[in-house]
Amino acid sequence: MEPYRLTASEVLSKVKGGSLTVEAYAQSLLSRIQERDATVKAWAYLDPEQVLAQAKQLDQIPPEKRGPLHGVSVAVKDVIHTKDMPTQYNSAIYEGFAAGVDAGCIQILRNAGALLLGKTTTTEFAATTVGPKTCNPHDPSRTPGGSSSGSGAAVGDFQAAVGLGTQTGGSTIRPGSFNGIYAMKPTWNSITREGLKIYSLLFDTLGLYARSVEDLDLLANVFAVADDESPDNNSPSFEVKGAKFAMLKTMVWSNAGPGTIAAMEKAAGLLRQHGAEVEEIELPPNFDEAPQWHRTVLHSEGRVSFLPDYQTDKDKLDGFLTGHVDNEHKITRRQQLAAWDGLATLRPKIDEIAGRYAAIVTPSVPDEAPLGQKSTGSACFNSIWTAFHTPVVNVPGFQGEHGMPIGLSLVGPRYEDRRLLRVAKAVGSVFEKEGGWTRQL
Repeated sequence: MEPYRLTASEVLSKVKGGSLTVEAYAQSLLSRIQERDATVKAWAYLDPEQVLAQAKQLDQIPPEKRGPLHGVSVAVKDVIHTKDMPTQYNSAIYEGFAAGVDAGCIQILRNAGALLLGKTTTTEFAATTVGPKTCNPHDPSRTPGGSSSGSGAAVGDFQAAVGLGTQTGGSTIRPGSFNGIYAMKPTWNSITREGLKIYSLLFDTLGLYARSVEDLDLLANVFAVADDESPDNNSPSFEVKGAKFAMLKTMVWSNAGPGTIAAMEKAAGLLRQHGAEVEEIELPPNFDEAPQWHRTVLHSEGRVSFLPDYQTDKDKLDGFLTGHVDNEHKITRRQQLAAWDGLATLRPKIDEIAGRYAAIVTPSVPDEAPLGQKSTGSACFNSIWTAFHTPVVNVPGFQGEHGMPIGLSLVGPRYEDRRLLRVAKAVGSVFEKEGGWTRQL
């Protein structure tokens, strides 16, 4: 196997065992990127010489001083500050901009010994639905999703072992589904957001990409994501047999296409075949306003977040963002408060509902990745979970009518991220083997 195909866990094992150097691993990744970059276009910034210099430095670190992610390649979404690379937000206002400091999450990754490859593409300020240049690695005529377009595509195309995204609506989970990889939106504010471009303080969450749940666990360890239970490897494993799952279509089910409808049906059947109890549930009527409340908060907080850029150069901002500042939707402060408070009342209620099950199984996307790069797709199935602050893991394994990957989301109560990962590992082994989608790359 070429080194670039290794998962993060496999890289750690081989580097520790002495059969792979970080420099050789970096060279393999750079060759893969060179081979595929013209097709996938995942990178906003990448300097091969910088990558190799970093790899050589990592190889010089004595084994006893190496961190828990020593040599693992990471793709970084270009709304996250990096002291040695530009951070441009896919904005003409910030072309060539260098923050000169690391975001908190980047500091943590450097301290853990990660190999930071470069900055990946994003929609403008991780806020619009207009796609960047990036294409879906499984079909370049389709979007990889957004706003974390480049990180999802890079991990899906074996150009990086793991990746960082962000999510304010569906910007981590949706690309996870479209690119056929695992994606995690942890509990809100469980990972530092210092040094990230802010859209919504109430929703913005650092997101994680990997090709295995073991790798998501590695990242969760490094970022100190912890439940009240011990998150270490001695935690009890989860078995599908005997577990109870909820199948939840949500209030936006009318947006589901044939691929997602089929995936939900097949998932329920597979879980039952493996000995699980599966219950179809509906949320109480008082949850019906949650999608609108999410939109209200988003537009209200965007009005604050993008005012500096609006005043700097309004003409270089996407109309969707100037619309926030101009309050085109005429959102009153009374409506804003009603949305804040309404969502706050629903969060403990969804915790209680999700706590009855191993996980809630719900759609990640309306269907497989849409054609073209003009739109990154709909976040309609993601926004409520972002608003509720719950942890979500996209699990791949299903496919649409054109053979493109479709994932489903597992949702748990707030601050039960590690337990949800244990569930995702067991469920993922079923969905990946029997869901019907096979990676062709």
